[in-house]
Amino acid sequence: MSDHFIAPVADGASAASVVPVGAYEPPYYAVVFTSVRTEEAGREEVAGGYGETNERMEELVEKIPGYLGMDYAGSPGGLSITVGYFRDADAVEEWRTNAEHRAAQRRGRAEWYERYTLHVAKVERSHGFEREHG
Repeated sequence: MSDHFIAPVADGASAASVVPVGAYEPPYYAVVFTSVRTEEAGREEVAGGYGETNERMEELVEKIPGYLGMDYAGSPGGLSITVGYFRDADAVEEWRTNAEHRAAQRRGRAEWYERYTLHVAKVERSHGFEREHG
């Protein structure tokens, strides 16, 4: 992952601990993965390697040249949104075709996800804001 905190909406994290991925100079790509896990996968004792696989995917994606970072949010109802940012289409394609990532995708469809959507978008405008404290 990036050096940014992953802050699920549901955990009550303070605003000070939540840091989104910064605004990069466009163009770049955003890959938006929105999912709902199966009821069984939502229970940690039954998740069957979901957490370990997720950690491994984070390790792998960080090694992709052109990977910029990731934002994550999860709701109490089980909806999760992960947005990965990549410098160019080649980086997105390298991640999409990574053999371990493809195996995790197959396992996700077979065991962990009730449903998901994937959107790949070219970012044409990007800016940020941060309140000054003190």
